[in-house]
Amino acid sequence: MDFTLTDEQSMLRDAVRSYLAGRYPLVESRSAARSAERWQPAVWEAFASELGILAALVPESLGGLGGGPEEMMVITEELGGALVVEPYVGTAVVGAALLRGGGGESADAVRSAIAEGGARIAFALTEPESGREPWDIGATAVRDGDEYVLTGAKIVVADLPLATHLIVAARTAGDRLDRDGVSLFLLEFDPQAPPSGVSATYFRTIDDHHTGDLVLDEVRVPATALLGAEGGAWGIIERALDDGAAAVCSEAVGIMRRVVRETVEYAKQRRQFGVPIGSFQALQHRMVDMSLELEQSVAATYLAVLNLEAEPQARRRAVSAAKITVARAARFVGQNAVQLHGGMGMTEELAIGHCFKRLTAIETEFGSATDHLRRYADAGSG
Repeated sequence: MDFTLTDEQSMLRDAVRSYLAGRYPLVESRSAARSAERWQPAVWEAFASELGILAALVPESLGGLGGGPEEMMVITEELGGALVVEPYVGTAVVGAALLRGGGGESADAVRSAIAEGGARIAFALTEPESGREPWDIGATAVRDGDEYVLTGAKIVVADLPLATHLIVAARTAGDRLDRDGVSLFLLEFDPQAPPSGVSATYFRTIDDHHTGDLVLDEVRVPATALLGAEGGAWGIIERALDDGAAAVCSEAVGIMRRVVRETVEYAKQRRQFGVPIGSFQALQHRMVDMSLELEQSVAATYLAVLNLEAEPQARRRAVSAAKITVARAARFVGQNAVQLHGGMGMTEELAIGHCFKRLTAIETEFGSATDHLRRYADAGSG
């Protein structure tokens, strides 16, 4: 496999890196994340109009750039390095993948709006009673003439307070542990005035991202809200979740690159017993181990990204292997960076503490290491 970026991909990386370095200071982004507005709309507009990264994974026929997994990796790694909290992965990666799989005029219209910066997606999948299987869905959608009636509860819906549209996974047939019988529905959403029958609660997570919980009480939606074939959505969902898992692995790589670099620089400057602490052999070994974990994560993430369009069994194994590798590395690199910085590692002023919190969150996003170990074993035996 060729891991070398093309000239176009290198230019994309440099453009995103340059923008974020000059116009995305950590203090301002954290202040915005903790404000009533929760984010920086001007940054999102720049992602659409100046950088074009919201259009990267949208086909040219819908006003996008027609990019693929490699472009997604390039973008998300740079966003990770800058600790971007705007809802890129949820909208431009997972949301776009669900809409692509569902197809239809309404889905295409929202994909075009994503490219233009006018649509943001929240995917409502996990439920209060969900077990370890992501297809454990109890929310129901009952056909009633030209409408569906949605009932159920969803928790930890990423980016919910920022969304303009919801994609809801609900069961139209079968038992809650059946892969068959799951359907997807696309709803317009206003966080300040949710649709009739929808109750929403919002909260900020430890890494300054935003999420929320939903209760759907006999919410009526037109039959045209159905994405794809009724009862046949699980394959679409699984591919979108794999795209999301690969994206946050790439994001974690960008964060870990920053963490290793800043830890090495700190070790050169911080002095103890009259010498830089970086001269102590034990700490040198620690930083080498951090670098090795990073490089393993880079290789695993590249492999996952290059297999996103492979046949499902190969895709599952590659993505799960990457998620397992990155989860281990994220914990090791984050914890050691904080320890090597001492008490300063958890202060608001340094990026290290913020990196550590985001890496901790990524450990369980789109499935924990334990979940993916089991999935990897199942993929190998299937």
